[in-house]
Amino acid sequence: MRVAMIGAGYVGLVSGACFADFGHIVTCVDTHAGKIEALKQGEIPIYEPGLAELVASNVKAERLYFTTSLAEGVKDADAVFIAVGTPSRRGDGHADLSYVYQAARDIAAAISRYTVVVTKSTVPVGTGDEVERIIRETRPEAEFAVVSNPEFLREGAAITDFKRPDRIVLGTEDERARHVMTELYRPLFLNQSPLLFTSRRTAELTKYAANAFLATKITFINEIADLCEQVGGNVQDVARGIGLDNRIGSKFLHAGPGYGGSCFPKDTLALMKTAQDYGTPVRIVETVVAVNDQRKRAMARKVTEALGGSVRGKTIGVLGLTFKPNTDDMRDAPSIAIITALQDGGAIIKAHDPEGIEQAKLVLDNVTYVDNPYQAAEGADALVLVTEWDAFRALDLKRIHSMMAQPVVIDLRNIYRPDEMESLGFRYSSVGRRSFAGA
Repeated sequence: MRVAMIGAGYVGLVSGACFADFGHIVTCVDTHAGKIEALKQGEIPIYEPGLAELVASNVKAERLYFTTSLAEGVKDADAVFIAVGTPSRRGDGHADLSYVYQAARDIAAAISRYTVVVTKSTVPVGTGDEVERIIRETRPEAEFAVVSNPEFLREGAAITDFKRPDRIVLGTEDERARHVMTELYRPLFLNQSPLLFTSRRTAELTKYAANAFLATKITFINEIADLCEQVGGNVQDVARGIGLDNRIGSKFLHAGPGYGGSCFPKDTLALMKTAQDYGTPVRIVETVVAVNDQRKRAMARKVTEALGGSVRGKTIGVLGLTFKPNTDDMRDAPSIAIITALQDGGAIIKAHDPEGIEQAKLVLDNVTYVDNPYQAAEGADALVLVTEWDAFRALDLKRIHSMMAQPVVIDLRNIYRPDEMESLGFRYSSVGRRSFAGA
């Protein structure tokens, strides 16, 4: 089948490359000429494990193409995916749908036969109705259907998630569109990945509900972690104890500095605003958003307490800047709020991240970026583990201890064992577990 992907960002590029790998002919369209030219040269604008190889192999096989011409990309396409950004709108928190609606207008002008227009971007309930209205108004004679097909990709594991999904949600009640989408996803359907057909509005809401629920699990275990610290409990054991209950499950029960990234902060906010507009506020989600916002600054206070109540003039090494491992994404990363708060208190920051330094430079000022964890630890009064990259899981702790001005480690991802850190002479603080004063 022929597929056009409007938007060559994270979702569009991963989805386009995976569809091409299934054997479809895919054209990715983007208005950013520099990005398209780079992709044609094999340069991938984002870090995602396995993506560069996947793109290269499908370009070589002549199944994946890149262009700035939407008309060229959409021509003869069986399905056209809208995979443009929907950032939070300044001022009110609603999703900014201007890129989606512009794509709809451009698609309307370009389609020449029956086409399925698919919203892959995360959009509020009712967006598909508006996309349909725009296309109908622009081209009254056009033959088309609008389908909602939300993405459920985890950054750092996106290719696996696309090829082995838990489910594929498809919002349409149009039989012709249903047939096209079934054929498009046939390779996955044959692998027993369930196709869940719903109404379009139901599909749109499913995406927001899923992300809000996962954000709630993260925030719940973070609050339990705070309680554990006060009563002498161990949040990791609590998480195991409740996670073994199949009704709860173990995923997203890892206490830490709060969630970030391109999805959870934006999507929980958009769901809140939509619910308020319809007069049915989602109080649990509102609380999740508020608690998560407060938590990131609270982690900076945790660092300050570990250093005796003041960080003024102290050098603090930070390990991990991106919102999670295996990505270079800095959007709403906890490290931003933590570092900013420490700088407000007068701290001097040295930081290392395996992939995120260039993106971090765009959002964090007055930070000394270093090439490895040991340079971050050298001469530091405290070392803070913010993102759980594999490279930080087996550090030479004796070497770290010998290099630091003070052997203070604040582990916000619970990577290390408190008893081990105590035996090595560290003053060690983690999340939801008892701390050790050390030597």
